[in-house]
Amino acid sequence: MKSLRNRLVLLLIVAIVTVVGLATLAAGLVLQPPLPQATMEPVARQLHVLADLAQRNRPEATTAGVTLQAEPAGGPEIAIMSRFLTEAMASTGPARVAIVTEAAGTSVILASVELGPDDWVVAQIPDLRPPPGRWWALAGWIVLIVLGSTAISIFYASKIIRPLQLLEDAIGRIGPDGMLPKIPETGSGEVRATAQALNTLSSRLKSAVDSRMRLVAAAGHDLRTPMTRMRLRAEFLPQEAEREKWFADLEELDAIADSAIRLVREEVGSDNREPVRLGQLIDEIVAELVPLGYKVTPPSPVSLPVSAGPLALKRALRNLIINAATHGGGATIELSRAGGDAVVTIRDRGPGIPPDLIANVFEPFFRVDAARRKTMPGAGLGLAIAKEIVERFGGSITIVNADEPKGLVQTVRLPLAAGEENP
Repeated sequence: MKSLRNRLVLLLIVAIVTVVGLATLAAGLVLQPPLPQATMEPVARQLHVLADLAQRNRPEATTAGVTLQAEPAGGPEIAIMSRFLTEAMASTGPARVAIVTEAAGTSVILASVELGPDDWVVAQIPDLRPPPGRWWALAGWIVLIVLGSTAISIFYASKIIRPLQLLEDAIGRIGPDGMLPKIPETGSGEVRATAQALNTLSSRLKSAVDSRMRLVAAAGHDLRTPMTRMRLRAEFLPQEAEREKWFADLEELDAIADSAIRLVREEVGSDNREPVRLGQLIDEIVAELVPLGYKVTPPSPVSLPVSAGPLALKRALRNLIINAATHGGGATIELSRAGGDAVVTIRDRGPGIPPDLIANVFEPFFRVDAARRKTMPGAGLGLAIAKEIVERFGGSITIVNADEPKGLVQTVRLPLAAGEENP
């Protein structure tokens, strides 16, 4: 009952049922029929007339159709009506004993008025009891009200929260690039206004992202020219040690500029997807890295097909493997299948990452220890680029510290290619 829709439905149901219930109660009080005590008096007066006629002139009463018999009418007695009729007889004339019964096998109501010992006047009277099944009718009325109010409440609650549902659906459709798909601007005024606002927001966000990408790419590209001039000037420094320091700094700047440009290209690029065999792709990466001195243990022979851009995915996996081999003293790669996903697990034997910093590993230029920036290669964009690539192809990356032994576990999950089977 925490959702706004359910609360609105409950509020509308309670409001409708309360209003209808109060209206029904008011109508029942206004239109309530007279009490049996009041309606019995006219019947009692008529019975007095019949009783007086029978006592004055019995033959004439019999001729007029008055039923006279030695005992009350048979059938089950209706005690409450008998009491009301006896009281009405006493208030409208001489007190007489009256017995009301229901004729056996029928719905006819008979009143028996005592004239004397073994002498009774029997006459049919109207049935003044409440109609049978009134409680079932009331229950049906209440059920009908509840069902009708529930249907109306659900319908109008859905209409009321439509703009909020539109927001939720739009957020759920945000792509890996952070962009919203265009929302149709149709429906009620509020829905159209919400859709228009979301489309405007998406357009402005895309413009801002594109502007940021162009700025980063331009800055990285423009750095090349002054770095080239600085490198030429460093060539003429007389002290070799000082010259080497300049070259090291320039190489680091060059790596940062190159990584920034590459990150922008990955975010705005769109490799064409095709089936890629992960096992073969990882074998190619291992074959390239081992001659360069990286300690990498390849996975067991298995080739899981995924749909991705081969060059971009190779770059992402290479970045992760180099990260493990560089900072973890070696990388051990495992390849497996979990449901409809291919899983690449990269383990290392390094010191891991402090728990309070592990959430920041995918941030650009992130370093666990800023003091080691000079001694460790790379610009700090490898994991950010890998995350961007993998998520663009519908996958995910997680990095956690291993329990035993120490080290870091990098896990990549990618959806298996449709229509492909394991070899």
